[in-house]
Amino acid sequence: MTYETGLSWLSEQCGEMADLLPAELDCLVERGPVSAMVLIAERSVSELDGPAALQLGRDVRRLLDSVLPEETMRTAWVGSTDHVFDPCKENVAPRAWLKRIEAAWLSAEFRRAPGFVPPAADPVTDDALRAAVLRAMGWVAADLTLADEVGQQFNSLPQTGLVPALEQVVVHVCADLGYRLFLRAMKAYYVAVDASSLDAFVTLGKQFGYPDPLVEEGLPGPP
Repeated sequence: MTYETGLSWLSEQCGEMADLLPAELDCLVERGPVSAMVLIAERSVSELDGPAALQLGRDVRRLLDSVLPEETMRTAWVGSTDHVFDPCKENVAPRAWLKRIEAAWLSAEFRRAPGFVPPAADPVTDDALRAAVLRAMGWVAADLTLADEVGQQFNSLPQTGLVPALEQVVVHVCADLGYRLFLRAMKAYYVAVDASSLDAFVTLGKQFGYPDPLVEEGLPGPP
């Protein structure tokens, strides 16, 4: 069972390639990461319950409606999957692959319910929540930056700094989406947190309505 939702659920699927369906893994090998992500997005409609499936559409629309630079979108996304599912490996720009994901998700929703009405993006723009997420990220920024720099050594398509990109998602797109992608990046890079930071992360998650396992599962404890 997963507690992830929206794009952070998609990121989780991309981070666990052994758990992909055979058709998705074959697609990744034969056609590349964007096509595989399209199949996973379609699966979200049947695999997730209603609110979690709808969140994928909201998250994608939040990014598409934003003024965030494409390279920033790519960095925030790729960092949350440890470089594995990078659309630029197929020479596909971030907004283009987001539109493909949205189209696949919409098609699956319309097949499930022909009268489906897409939800509003409804980004979380509360200044206090944005500040709280930025503070939480600041506690581990040095460790996450170091982990990203190490990861870049094995990345054939280098990108801009991960932490600044995630901060821009929080400030210019949505505090909720930025926080979930930050947590996915921490898990993808196995960045450990101490007990007090973990408690603070969980407490912050409650302000967004997250169940505790969404924050805790996969997040390493103290080394």
